Amino acid sequence: MHRYLLHNGTIHPSSEKLLSPGQVGFLNGWGVFSTLRIFDGVLFAYERHWARMHKDAELLHIPMPASMEELRKDLIALVEANEAYNSTLRVAIVRNRGGFFEGEGIDRDFDVVAFTTDLHHWGRGVRLALQADARHGACMFAGAKITSWAYNLTWLENARRRGFDEVLLLDEHGRVSECTSANIFAATPEGVLTPPLSSGCLPGVTREVLLREVAVPGAPVIERHLTVEDLWRAEAVFITSTTRELLPVAAIEDRNLSESGRARVLLQEAFSGYVDRYVAAAHEKGLGARKPAASRGQTGSSRV
Repeated sequence: MHRYLLHNGTIHPSSEKLLSPGQVGFLNGWGVFSTLRIFDGVLFAYERHWARMHKDAELLHIPMPASMEELRKDLIALVEANEAYNSTLRVAIVRNRGGFFEGEGIDRDFDVVAFTTDLHHWGRGVRLALQADARHGACMFAGAKITSWAYNLTWLENARRRGFDEVLLLDEHGRVSECTSANIFAATPEGVLTPPLSSGCLPGVTREVLLREVAVPGAPVIERHLTVEDLWRAEAVFITSTTRELLPVAAIEDRNLSESGRARVLLQEAFSGYVDRYVAAAHEKGLGARKPAASRGQTGSSRV
């Protein structure tokens, strides 16, 4: 975490004590959040992140800021305070009232908390462990990105103790859903396949861009239920997330995977082009953070 954080529209030192134990959202994981990639001072795909948080907040009765643009301004102010022009940003909207254990003296219905951190170098590929019955597609809260994240963190911790990097989560039917913090894709002769939302997976922003915005001849992106065996037979498998972009999967449990074909490379190139166009358009509209004069012209937006 960088030096400063955002709390309800104000920048504070990250070490400052700002929260109360009586805020029910923090005690119960009653909040929504999103992780954004900052490219050259621009909050990439901010509108998509806002829309997903807003949808999930309505489902879980979590109040939201009234204005998408006011929150954007606050987040950009945080980026400027930390000079975090190429970084990762996490923002959470947390409910403060309700339930049986609401504390006294709470004067807001919700809190907005955000911080930035350095980019993580994920390496050239990942090895996935398997976890059965980890997603329930029929649940009304399936696919909601909420701050109650302990299951995912525990599965990930267990996998890393076994020497894996991430966890491939299966739904109640034994089908592939997603990873703890990434969507999954398989390149096949038919196209690049990814599980539908009915598998219980999160509608990740990178996933949505690949499905709706990026087109590569010969590599259509298609929603389709997948089994682990489908992944083993695929020409290549990769995971996607805001911080990973398109990252190859080298193995699932003790099975090494193929890395043949160019579908992932072509999609990564197309995705990178989409990012560059988005960032350029945001700067034209004045929606990026303002750099100090000494660092202007240094984009630093290379992929990691």
